[in-house]
Amino acid sequence: MRPYSSPETLINQVKRLVESDKRSEIRLNANGGNSILLVCPPEQELTFIENLQEMMSPEEYAIINLNETLVSFTEHADNLVDLFDLLRGSIPQIFKSPEGEESNDLFSFILAAIADAYSANKVPVLIRAGALYGTGIDNLHLMENELVMKANKPLIILYPATKEGDRLMFLNSRPASRYRCMIIES
Repeated sequence: MRPYSSPETLINQVKRLVESDKRSEIRLNANGGNSILLVCPPEQELTFIENLQEMMSPEEYAIINLNETLVSFTEHADNLVDLFDLLRGSIPQIFKSPEGEESNDLFSFILAAIADAYSANKVPVLIRAGALYGTGIDNLHLMENELVMKANKPLIILYPATKEGDRLMFLNSRPASRYRCMIIES
């Protein structure tokens, strides 16, 4: 078993990619995508977050806490209780509307935060991705979104996962997509 790289080492690796002139390397390794999954063991997520906040300048990076985004969504969703009653059989539609439907859902809240980061000429960094568990929003939905795909800067997702053979397991429980993203892991 090989030892894990330190959070600082992995974060510096991500920063070098983002801040270099070789950003095309991200798209090449991400199957045309524009995202980086910074994989961390779930039990080290807090350490990674602390290091991200220390090492990533707020002038260049916008750290977006998905826990806070989820709370903000629930506070602004006037009809949340009604939606839970109405969509009892398909709860994920509350958080991410079906393709082609416009809604004030959690997915649109996340995309708005990403758009704000891009508008401020910052690299969006999503933390606390576990908040998405059970919402029907997968990292692939974010990575394949037109906003992210066409942006001048990549999207970074701190991704709590373990490895089972060649597979990444999001929060030790479900396979993660490796498509449309460059994987940085120890």
